[in-house]
Amino acid sequence: MKVFLTIALFTCLLACTTVAPNAQIPPGGQDTCNAAPYANLIGQDATALERVLLLGQVRIIRPGQQVTKDFRPERINFNIGPEDRIVAITCT
Repeated sequence: MKVFLTIALFTCLLACTTVAPNAQIPPGGQDTCNAAPYANLIGQDATALERVLLLGQVRIIRPGQQVTKDFRPERINFNIGPEDRIVAITCT
């Protein structure tokens, strides 16, 4: 019985994690859009972007959305996952 309760507790704790396992931001030398200050948004609901002042070129990319392939290293992209959470931040 104790083993079952322990497993149930760990399962509940794992379900509460907010950061996606493949979450990412550009590495130091490739952070041309100054994405590092927004790293804390990864794993949060997409609506968290409404509370952040974003100056410059910004693009929100949702699952299945078509995007242009123009290269703009100063543009910050917020990639939204299927559960409506921010999963990655990229510069292009």
